[in-house]
Amino acid sequence: MGVVAAVAYLGGLSTQVGLAHASGEQDSPYALLGQLARVLVLIENQYVEPVDRARLLQGGIKGMVAELDPHSAYLPAQDYRQFQSDTEGRFGGVGVEIEFRDDQLLVLAPIEGSPAERAGIRPGDRIVSIDGREVRGRSTDELVKQMRGAPGTKVRLGVRREGRAAPLSFELTREVIQVTSVSHAWLDGQVAYLRVKAFQSGTHSELLRAIAALRSEAGGPISKVILDLRNNPGGLVDESSAVADEFLGGGAIYSVRHRGKVVSEVRANAGGALRSGAMVVLVNEYSASAAELVAGALQDQRRATIVGAPTFGKGSVQSILSLPGGAGLRLTTMRYYTPNGQAIQARGVKPDVLVQALRASETPGIVREADLPNHLPAEGAPGSQPAAKPAAPSEDAPGTYLGVAREVPKDPTGGPDVALSIGYQIVTGVLKGR
Repeated sequence: MGVVAAVAYLGGLSTQVGLAHASGEQDSPYALLGQLARVLVLIENQYVEPVDRARLLQGGIKGMVAELDPHSAYLPAQDYRQFQSDTEGRFGGVGVEIEFRDDQLLVLAPIEGSPAERAGIRPGDRIVSIDGREVRGRSTDELVKQMRGAPGTKVRLGVRREGRAAPLSFELTREVIQVTSVSHAWLDGQVAYLRVKAFQSGTHSELLRAIAALRSEAGGPISKVILDLRNNPGGLVDESSAVADEFLGGGAIYSVRHRGKVVSEVRANAGGALRSGAMVVLVNEYSASAAELVAGALQDQRRATIVGAPTFGKGSVQSILSLPGGAGLRLTTMRYYTPNGQAIQARGVKPDVLVQALRASETPGIVREADLPNHLPAEGAPGSQPAAKPAAPSEDAPGTYLGVAREVPKDPTGGPDVALSIGYQIVTGVLKGR
């Protein structure tokens, strides 16, 4: 059955139960498309209740794309609009960055100043219910839609936290969330601290404004810098390469390959705003995708010492393709590589200075790219079956939660943020870096 015939068949409403097979159909690459048409007709005519054909076909497209890898997705028109608003950094909701893992919503980080952060939701928390309805068995898109809503309306989240036997309950009031992706501060008047929370539209411009503000406060140049990419889930590749460019004086930032062939190499300009001086980059297991691209470039170029935990390991690039009717397709089209040709996919960036978590609450059953079902395998790996999950550290010791530094770290050396403390001591010369 050819493409035209299959499409024409999809448009009909046959009352037949048995359908004839075209001669030689089994040899056609479109045989299964004909099977899809038959199943659709049987459902439309014999299912116990009337069905919505468009909804069925949308589900079929979603299922087909979902077979590829965890990051490819078909986006119906409403979801595509939501995706575009996310990358622009403005939406209505509670202000929490999430990933869907193990039938739960894993909190990557609450957005600074958001209802979620003010309520005390932490990275590593797992959202198990929304307004009393379990998240298990539901799609990420459906769950995100339920958490979002008109400003001033309320939503209740049920949360499980490592070390707590009973689930926690948080009632949050939705607000218009305007995401600022870059924050900055001077640490003890010596070290410029730059935190990039995500790579969205305008992140590079935000970084330049932050650098200018730091220089203005110091009344001179910046000679020591800490770039914090922890809990950064990635985002727009163009923005991330522009950010990396500001810390380099030339050379490669990354290359991309399609089906094993090099497609392009992105190189830095010679005039990066912070291309010299001591530098440390902080990463953790939630530093993913575009954040790993930046860390890998600065590591391979020997521009910075990488401090923290091995990163997530998402080394693939998704292209956003517009479809008729306002829908979109997020399709994995390439893998990216560091300047030295190192693959990130299912491997991550290995820090120069490894900082292990001290408490179980910091590593709540860590899940990386290599643990996701159907992930693209690392180069040379036999397949994409989920790997064994790393064991979490032992029981929490009493004391204050050891989390990632917030907007302005209060004490870069004596506070609970071990990675920041080590990074600060490296960049100031107290400890030796790479």
